[in-house]
Amino acid sequence: MKLSRTASWFLAAFGVWSWVIWTTFAKNLWKDGSGLAFDDAGDPTAYFWVHLTLAVVSFILGTAVGVIGLRGVLAHRKAR
Repeated sequence: MKLSRTASWFLAAFGVWSWVIWTTFAKNLWKDGSGLAFDDAGDPTAYFWVHLTLAVVSFILGTAVGVIGLRGVLAHRKAR
């Protein structure tokens, strides 16, 4: 399968965007002071674990998508 140059760049950019967004989210989750992520004793709640899992899965998928896009970009450069 061949990706267009536009699709390759889009996927690479999506991978970067995913890391920026989910890194910010994870930092904010860790510093949460609203009582959702940590209970009164400071222990993580189910909310914390669910959202941390979402962030980790998004890191993995964002990395995979970004690598596919990067490989497409590099293949287009090599073909020139």
